[in-house]
Amino acid sequence: MESWEGKIVAITGASSGIGAKTAELVAQRGAKPLLMARSRGRLDAIAGRLGAAAETYELDVSSAESVETAFRLAYERHGRVDVLVNNAGFGIFEKFENTPLADFERMMDVNYMGVVRCTKAVLPRMLAAGSGHVVNVASIAGKIATAKSTGYSATKHAVLGLTNSLRQELAGTGVTVTTINPGPVDTPFFELADPSGSYVANVKRLMLTPDKVASAIVRAIERKRAEIDLPGIAGFGAKLFYLFPRTFERVSRKFLNLK
Repeated sequence: MESWEGKIVAITGASSGIGAKTAELVAQRGAKPLLMARSRGRLDAIAGRLGAAAETYELDVSSAESVETAFRLAYERHGRVDVLVNNAGFGIFEKFENTPLADFERMMDVNYMGVVRCTKAVLPRMLAAGSGHVVNVASIAGKIATAKSTGYSATKHAVLGLTNSLRQELAGTGVTVTTINPGPVDTPFFELADPSGSYVANVKRLMLTPDKVASAIVRAIERKRAEIDLPGIAGFGAKLFYLFPRTFERVSRKFLNLK
């Protein structure tokens, strides 16, 4: 494992939850986290806690212009980005027929196209350097879809497809590509995804902490892992789903459809 000392680590969706905790962990290891998100106030507050190690960049991953500007500034200041953590995303949990087309479009634009835009911004220079690491935070929902998550699950299926294909394209280049697939995580994500709080109440005892997911991200970077499913039982369930999809759906439906 290479040293973290002096590594430039760009993290999208870094204004709270998984992104903020990941920034804290890499800063503790001697890396310089570049905190990227739309909320300048929240970013500045987190950077204030992390000290001189952290920098903030106002970034809207749904805007090609915003992505180009943020990463251009990062390269002007540092000349490189060693690690990109694509973490920005949101979800809306609602039945298909009740979800406006605009919500499907927004989720795909942020959750999937945001990953594409940010990866495009760093990959050419990583390839030129012969090193780098792209981490895409997908979801177990990208492997096991459930009711009332048609739009969100579709975006995470797309991220997994992109990542798995890109990993094969980049074999032998020195650039590593990783997916992190967490189940429900106790973050502000659910303020929009589940405004009633009913889903959170149903899965509260099963929810992951941002610390656990951020630790998995750091571990995946250190060990150049291709993929990590969280929790492990969810990864096992995903394997069963691929092997016995209809049986798995029939048996698990009432346990998984908690929205």
